[in-house]
Amino acid sequence: MTAFQTLKPSTLSRDAFVQAFADIYEHSPWVAEKAYDLGQDVSIDQIETLHQRMSDILLSADYQSQLALINAHPDLAGRAAVQGQLTQASTHEQAGAGIHQCTAEEFLRFTKLNDAYKAKFKFPFIMAVKGSNRHQILEAFETRIHHSVDTEFKCALDEINKIALFRLLTL
Repeated sequence: MTAFQTLKPSTLSRDAFVQAFADIYEHSPWVAEKAYDLGQDVSIDQIETLHQRMSDILLSADYQSQLALINAHPDLAGRAAVQGQLTQASTHEQAGAGIHQCTAEEFLRFTKLNDAYKAKFKFPFIMAVKGSNRHQILEAFETRIHHSVDTEFKCALDEINKIALFRLLTL
């Protein structure tokens, strides 16, 4: 088990807890609110335990809440990235994968894939990009665009939970 390095969740007030964890799930503080409301004990001072709690909250949420959270995520190498409008975490994650180093041809490929993906699935392509490079991301994009809507919805939730774990590990 891994303890948080910068805070101790079990000792935080509700407001402080929600503030600390509000963007672990992109623009979705409701996950942190529900995690707090389940009760505070020292077990949540372990990253894996708090992550499991938050993951379970997402996976047990209603479809509309899940879809809203998926839609809160930016396109990979999309307009928000180009215009500098990503959250700090998303900017760091995309930069870590080298997305900011895309050639003009690669940006065009990302744009076309983002547009085709959203046209088919009605939500953005989600991938936990840590440890991947832009070539691997494009490859995953081209594979996953052929999935069914149900398969890809579940995949998006799984990827969001991976992103959440990566974000928790930085605290």
